[in-house]
Amino acid sequence: MTRIAALGAGRMGRGIAVVFAYAGHPVSVVDFKPRPAAAFQSLVAQVTAEIAATLGMLHRIGLIAQTDAAVIAARIAVIDADGAAAALAEADLIFEGLPEILTLKQEALARASAVARPDAIIASTTSTILVDDMSSSVVVPERFLNAHWLNPAYLMPLVELQPGVRTAPEITARLKALLEGIGKVPVICAARPGYIVPRIQALAMNEAARMVEEGVASAEDIDKAVTYGFGLRFGVLGLLEFIDWGGGDILHHASAYLAEALGDPRYAAPDIIARNMAQGRIGMKSGSGFLDYEGLDLAAHQQKRLGQLADALRRMGLARGPVVG
Repeated sequence: MTRIAALGAGRMGRGIAVVFAYAGHPVSVVDFKPRPAAAFQSLVAQVTAEIAATLGMLHRIGLIAQTDAAVIAARIAVIDADGAAAALAEADLIFEGLPEILTLKQEALARASAVARPDAIIASTTSTILVDDMSSSVVVPERFLNAHWLNPAYLMPLVELQPGVRTAPEITARLKALLEGIGKVPVICAARPGYIVPRIQALAMNEAARMVEEGVASAEDIDKAVTYGFGLRFGVLGLLEFIDWGGGDILHHASAYLAEALGDPRYAAPDIIARNMAQGRIGMKSGSGFLDYEGLDLAAHQQKRLGQLADALRRMGLARGPVVG
């Protein structure tokens, strides 16, 4: 078993605690803030109640049996400031989940890393602060990186790993393997603002809001279009394989039209689209695009993807049988 310490007893720490306890690991939710005994007991009650509510919800949606909730909850301990050093010293993996204030995180990381084992992995769960802005506060910064969880952490499989310039490659590999071992899907991205998902979703959410503002469609119809069109296709293919499926040349010309018709250069395609076209990397029809399709049975691959789309339609109750006779 891997011993986990969640540094910070807020929403992120509680969510991560459920994730690892669900997977069978002991978790210490560490409260670094000195509190009177009564205040700490009140915090313990809040954490316990939220974890119980989360496990109850997981039962109601069919992910755990009712009898599993107590077993999972028993793996989670809430530790006060006096016990923090001992809990952190035992941990194989420490997740920092404090508020998005750089100085607060730097101070907490310095304190935690000073008492942690030198081989323990330390990861911040920040959604906004770059890993290299915090790593200098960590004792042995080579074992430090960012791990951005999507909410709710106990349901969403994706975790975006952001190693810094000083992060040892074996640390990234170890954390990736640990996350895969509990059923998560980690991806690795460069130390740039916004990771992967937040950058893409910020553009999409702002564009949806802008279309409401412009009167393009109602909020209800825009969300319906995303649910039954945008999200359905990209949930199967992803964005870049979708480009390759239709062809980068299609995106190039469509983007040029939108940029001119709407009078806004934000719709123009990035330079990589034109470079791919110049190199003959148009997509599936040319054998390569953003992905490489050489040696792939393309017809079988496309049939597999369409089958996944049909499965999604069946789950949504939208795969009606044909009218015959």
